[in-house]
Amino acid sequence: MTTDRLFVYGTLMRGFDHPMARLLAAHADFLSEATCRGRLLLIKHYPGLLLSDAPSDRVHGELFHLRAGDELLRELDMYEACGEGFPEPTEYLRQLIDVMLPDGTSGKAWTYVYNWPVTGLPIIESGRFLDH
Repeated sequence: MTTDRLFVYGTLMRGFDHPMARLLAAHADFLSEATCRGRLLLIKHYPGLLLSDAPSDRVHGELFHLRAGDELLRELDMYEACGEGFPEPTEYLRQLIDVMLPDGTSGKAWTYVYNWPVTGLPIIESGRFLDH
């Protein structure tokens, strides 16, 4: 593992009554709100992140410090059905991305990037899952 930070932008954020959000809250420390360059799509009742190079494309989420990083990431990989043992192409890929904090500093964090076709999926224009 090259970082112990995780950027979340959907059902893993604080305030969601979801078993995996509770698992993350129990084993990670909230650091800050954060953004990344990307576009947010509404897949079903959950979002998907597509990375972008356009400065105007921003996805808003939260940055966490993982206390037991490798172990927690394995659990989250199972939840996101990606990684070893899942048929390709998986719906999500865990990738190391650049995130920006409100104070203008940036750094690396893991996140889950959507990996299936997106034709016809609605874009969450605000980049905030809670706005949809």
